[in-house]
Amino acid sequence: MSWHLGRLAGFDTETTGVDVENDRIVTSCIVEVGDNTQPITANWLINPGVDIPEAATAVHGITTEKAKSDGQDAAEGIAELVAGLTQVVLSGTPLVIMNAPFDLTVLDREARRYGLETLTDTVGGDLRVVDPRVLDKRVDPYRRGKRTLTDLCAHYRVKLDGAHSADADAIAACRVAWRIASQYGEIGNAFLEELHDQQEDWAAAQAASFQAHLRRKGEADAVIDGSWPLIPVQRGGESS
Repeated sequence: MSWHLGRLAGFDTETTGVDVENDRIVTSCIVEVGDNTQPITANWLINPGVDIPEAATAVHGITTEKAKSDGQDAAEGIAELVAGLTQVVLSGTPLVIMNAPFDLTVLDREARRYGLETLTDTVGGDLRVVDPRVLDKRVDPYRRGKRTLTDLCAHYRVKLDGAHSADADAIAACRVAWRIASQYGEIGNAFLEELHDQQEDWAAAQAASFQAHLRRKGEADAVIDGSWPLIPVQRGGESS
């Protein structure tokens, strides 16, 4: 059976900002959908231990006060997230993450911050990620416009309720991945292990192409990291 016709697990985070090395997770969701069974959703609200900037609150709606009063201890919440994702990965369920290098890198740095074993340390080579952003750029590389999750939902006619809430975004990412796999045999008929490895190559090529585009526009110093599905930690420069 094609991978997209079985169970899928979506993962998403909302954070204090967009710096994967230093920003913190505020909310997160793991949702399992598909295979003609009821969805199973686990949500986290975490006290990040730092103030949440107003710009971030404007995106996801969580204030510093809300996180402090209702949020879970950060180390405890991050440990639960890693454990939940480990269970998903080791069960063989595809892990669907829109722009995986952001969410997985933030989680990786959070785990290191609290002295926890990281997801990749735990699951090793069993990690299988499906990234709708990478897939979309592969199957439709010349389409104009942005490729945010909201844009992909509109393009693939996927319902998105409550954009920028972790649970809504996680479910929508699964739906977009399903649509792409259903429409493009190259994606839907691939073995999951093969597809994971291909996305690593595609993401690197996509980043190189974008970097070349920026440099042609005069941005000579542009450096686009094509690491996928997460950015490796720089030894000696781990986040604080």
